[in-house]
Amino acid sequence: MRDRPDFPTMEMVNKAKLEQLAKWHRFLPMGLRDSQSRKIANRIEQRIRELGGIPRELDEKIGYY
Repeated sequence: MRDRPDFPTMEMVNKAKLEQLAKWHRFLPMGLRDSQSRKIANRIEQRIRELGGIPRELDEKIGYY
């Protein structure tokens, strides 16, 4: 995570709106992560679920890889 300045902090995730959460979910690198990065990624997914998921319109707006 230290080598990824674009990776959000837990505080950023807890304050983010759905669109930003969806962008992080879509575009942050997957695969091997340190434990803090995994916790943040899990929190992003949890917040998205709490906010009702990513609606099709938002999914289309942020695009694909």
